[in-house]
Amino acid sequence: MMRAHRPLTRRVYRGGGYAEAPRELPEEMPVALSFNGTTQAVMMATPTDLEDFGRGFALTEGIATPQEITEIRVTVQARGIDVQIWLVEAAEQRLAARRRHMAGPVGCGLCGLDSIDAVLRDVAQVPASDLRLSPAQVQEAIAALPGHQALHDTTRAVHGAGFYRPGEGVVATREDVGRHNALDKLAGALLAQGTDAGAGALVLTSRVSIDMVQKCAAIGAPVLIAVSAPTAHAVQLARDAGITLIGLARPDGFELFTHPSRIRPERTKNVA
Repeated sequence: MMRAHRPLTRRVYRGGGYAEAPRELPEEMPVALSFNGTTQAVMMATPTDLEDFGRGFALTEGIATPQEITEIRVTVQARGIDVQIWLVEAAEQRLAARRRHMAGPVGCGLCGLDSIDAVLRDVAQVPASDLRLSPAQVQEAIAALPGHQALHDTTRAVHGAGFYRPGEGVVATREDVGRHNALDKLAGALLAQGTDAGAGALVLTSRVSIDMVQKCAAIGAPVLIAVSAPTAHAVQLARDAGITLIGLARPDGFELFTHPSRIRPERTKNVA
């Protein structure tokens, strides 16, 4: 089993002097995502929950549906890890027809795409959902997420993605040094658990860029809540996909950018 973190010694400057002390830091290594024996992407990632990573990446990148995955094997190699995903023939043929090769560092979710159209791909509307949240539930979701981030508590250096369900709280979380990786791992976990993504909200510790909205749409979650602001293009895509996008969420408030009908009104006032 790969470690998620390890201690390293560093010198800490406090009160006019130095002292040596250990610091737990997250592991980060190349993780290859291979489909039917051919590498599709190499991401720098935290080496945990890698079957979830492979399953979720296949879904959110439009490579295969869960039903088209026949097997996932995780192989540790000398300098990294290969997540080997095996697809049915129809999915393999679709993948072979795509002119795409990705090699993404931690902060990049769209590296390696070979055309503007591939980056700005259309997304389907999220399925119809009866989900309605109160402002208090949005605040509850964002306030609850830190309590499910054990690796962040240890290292202070990873992103988190969680799934909030009204009445139950945050029911699933995944962490990674990469924000896209954390969301892909969560997507895979939700698939493995048979969780209905339409019955809750995704909750992110990161900013919301266009690729994060694309992944949210592929997962089928009607609400996306993030602690940071979205980009303008991400807001437009969320509007087109039917996603309620909430940014700058804090335990004491948030900003609602798209499809406000899923958030039950309490009161409205003018703000500067």
